[in-house]
Amino acid sequence: MIYHLHRKTLIAAPIDMVWDFIATPKNLNRITPKNMSFKIMSDVPNVMYEGLLIEYLVSIPLFGQWRWLTEIKHIRPGQSFVDEQRSGPYKFWYHYHELHTNLDGTEMFDSVTYQLPYWLMGDLVNAMIVKRQLEEIFNFREQFFNQMTNQSTQ
Repeated sequence: MIYHLHRKTLIAAPIDMVWDFIATPKNLNRITPKNMSFKIMSDVPNVMYEGLLIEYLVSIPLFGQWRWLTEIKHIRPGQSFVDEQRSGPYKFWYHYHELHTNLDGTEMFDSVTYQLPYWLMGDLVNAMIVKRQLEEIFNFREQFFNQMTNQSTQ
């Protein structure tokens, strides 16, 4: 089964500031919960570019550590980009990120389309673990951006 997760996050910061942050690959460490033991394994540039491959090591509850290779694609500077899994824990992973200016700052829209391996077992794992973990990641990111913008306005 193919799953979809959509999330909108309002960030009280100008769009160019938010874009500069998310276009910096090493910042992914800062917006990933610590309990995932997330670590970037490859050398990353200061700014992402089309075709950039990034290898991570990530901990998944009950399944241990996984190597995950993603490719950055379809960049529209200041607006959107995609990270797509090349190899890793998912059978399919396509994460579209888009930014819009909002009266209160920037609206960040995330759309994740994913599929788990192992057919029915994957459906069970999604219902029990993966869906909740993805929601927790996006909750963590929303809290991070709220704290970051609160600190910058003080």
